Amino acid sequence: MPHIQVDHLSISFPLYHGSARSLKKTAGRLLSGRLAEDRNHRIIVQAVRDVSFTIKPGDRVGLLGHNGAGKTTLLRALAGIYEPIQGNIRIQGTLSSLLETTLGMNGELTGRENIRLRCLFNGFSAKRTAEIEENVQEFSELDSYLDMPLRTYSSGMTLRLGFGLATAINPQILMMDEWFMTGDAGFILKATARLEKLIQTAQILIISTHLPSVIATWCNRVFWMDQGYLKMQGTPQEILPIYLGKDCSDLFASDKT
Repeated sequence: MPHIQVDHLSISFPLYHGSARSLKKTAGRLLSGRLAEDRNHRIIVQAVRDVSFTIKPGDRVGLLGHNGAGKTTLLRALAGIYEPIQGNIRIQGTLSSLLETTLGMNGELTGRENIRLRCLFNGFSAKRTAEIEENVQEFSELDSYLDMPLRTYSSGMTLRLGFGLATAINPQILMMDEWFMTGDAGFILKATARLEKLIQTAQILIISTHLPSVIATWCNRVFWMDQGYLKMQGTPQEILPIYLGKDCSDLFASDKT
């Protein structure tokens, strides 16, 4: 069964050239309370600070917080992109992240070769790779462009390929940074339907978003991040009115899918 256990997680980033007085002063105004000094006397930004939680099958977790609160850093740590400087992350189950759908793609390879490379990285069989390739080809509607180098693609074509590939692999644990709403109107409609199906099949969902409607629709738990700390957690009905400072009964007026 998929499971996520995080114990006293902390992540910091060094502020290079942080010894310069002007830089320290500027950073101090922008990141009040989040600057510290490591053992090498470098100025560091404390992005995530002493965060602990457990996520079990059936949990749909929404990450709330203002820009810079630590939501994306937390997601990237769970995805294995950032390494904790303190604490532990234990994840059981297959995981897919919609953080940067084109991350790891090679511009010199064709779209088809990039699909096969991603499948090889995930350890998929030749049969499963062929299934994913067919799925992405049908969804992306790239036709003959799929056999051309990625560097010849427009940004919209690259988006179609990356999103199609990321959502063709059905994970037990799905992580998203913001609700996907990019592209032309037709693609947004098509992508939204595909994304909703993926969310419904995932056993665990973690999504960072500024949209209360997304939290109310898809989540049964909310983590409120603030200044790198996990300030509060609870149900959407408990957290949203406090976070927004207003009545949110209209968000829960009707049954959500």
